[in-house]
Amino acid sequence: MSDPILIGKGQVPVEILPAMANRHGLVAGATGTGKTVTLQRLAESFSRIGVPVFLADVKGDLAGIGQAGGGSKKVAERVESLGLEGFAYAPCPVTFWDILGEQGHPVRATISEMGPLLLARLLNLNETQEGVLNIAFRLADDNGWLLLDLKDLRAMLAHVGENADSLTTTYGNVSAASIGAIQRRLLSLEEQGAERLFGEPALRIEDLMQTDEKGQGYVNILAADKLIHTPALYSTFLLWLLSELFEKLPEAGDLDKPKLVFFFDEAHLLFGEAPKVLLDKVEQVVRLIRSKGVGVYFVTQNPMDVPDSVLGQLGNRVQHALRAFTPRDQKAVRTAAETFRPNPKLDTGRVITELGVGEALASVLDAGGTPTVVERIFVAPPGSKLGPIDPAERAALMAQSLVKGIYDEAVDRVSAYEVLKQRADFATATAAANPGQAPGAKAQPKAAPASRAQSPVQAFASSAMRSLGTQLGRALVRGIMGSLTGSKR
Repeated sequence: MSDPILIGKGQVPVEILPAMANRHGLVAGATGTGKTVTLQRLAESFSRIGVPVFLADVKGDLAGIGQAGGGSKKVAERVESLGLEGFAYAPCPVTFWDILGEQGHPVRATISEMGPLLLARLLNLNETQEGVLNIAFRLADDNGWLLLDLKDLRAMLAHVGENADSLTTTYGNVSAASIGAIQRRLLSLEEQGAERLFGEPALRIEDLMQTDEKGQGYVNILAADKLIHTPALYSTFLLWLLSELFEKLPEAGDLDKPKLVFFFDEAHLLFGEAPKVLLDKVEQVVRLIRSKGVGVYFVTQNPMDVPDSVLGQLGNRVQHALRAFTPRDQKAVRTAAETFRPNPKLDTGRVITELGVGEALASVLDAGGTPTVVERIFVAPPGSKLGPIDPAERAALMAQSLVKGIYDEAVDRVSAYEVLKQRADFATATAAANPGQAPGAKAQPKAAPASRAQSPVQAFASSAMRSLGTQLGRALVRGIMGSLTGSKR
């Protein structure tokens, strides 16, 4: 059994039991209250017990987890005040990822893997437009045409538009206006850099679940300081990744510790303005992915950012300070207080507004799966470096990466774009060779020129003249013909 993961100490220590870590969790609190340090503490602790971690570095200050800490007076004071025995400054093994390919290994997914539901959300399509997108996916699947990158999807949509009349009976109505709207949004998506996300080699889930030679889990850090400016792309990618984990990992049952822990920072971006069908999918994934050995921890400013259907499944909770300046803030405080199991020694609603930086209210699941009473704690600091690292340090860590050279170069194999272009080129060449022929019609053989009817003797003569081919031969044949036909020649 792995050692419990210490979150912090108050009247009693609060620890997450590794066997209960895949029951998911929540880290919440206002800006500047210590959420990022708590996230780093948890990620580091999971890594230490051999659990790989995936997290998004939204502010660019989590990369320090790959370097040893030290030199911070505040950290040293917190270690001493909490009496943390065996505390050591040490790095965690890390792998850097970046959709833009600038601060980490490129991370890609194919259009087919993303699927029409998530793409429709990414493109903010209405119901009619989503239906057209579904037709494009279905037609590609029926014909065995691969959808790998954005040019494949654009070519497929153009093909659907050009053949709308013939497709209506089998697949349903296709609106030219919907095709145009989707194409325009794909263009906008490209301008945001999304074309780098779609393609091959696609990310293999197994590469996120590595351990080093010491048995520590790798911390996979997605550079998201630029990605966060395109929130739809950010949240859709992370939801796709969760869905891939859910679909590809086998059932694991109850484990001593998770196979992977997934931190979803800025979680409100996932749920904001999401259609019901997408919220249902999120709820399903969160509810069922536990049995695959994956723990999901949402990090957000306000617990109200997470729908009740999801919030009720988050067993391990750390609540930093909330401010109650507005009626909505006051409601959020009441909501946060009511989600904890009451502690007779604490006025939870009042304490939430009084917590200092690095303080939190915490409740975890005990060995029986029951939430413990809420406790006020000081969060334990991580042993890795707090804050960002410089480009040279990042480059040095990437040079030692387990996946170096695997994802760095994109691969463009034959897919829907190439197939449809070849068909179009063939149709153009055929039309050029038969200018009077309607597009798509089969070339008709040219008719032989009409000839006068010949007698058997004339036919013989013509054949002989073609065979002899000389002036003498032709004169001889004419003489014979004259004798046979009564001619004077």
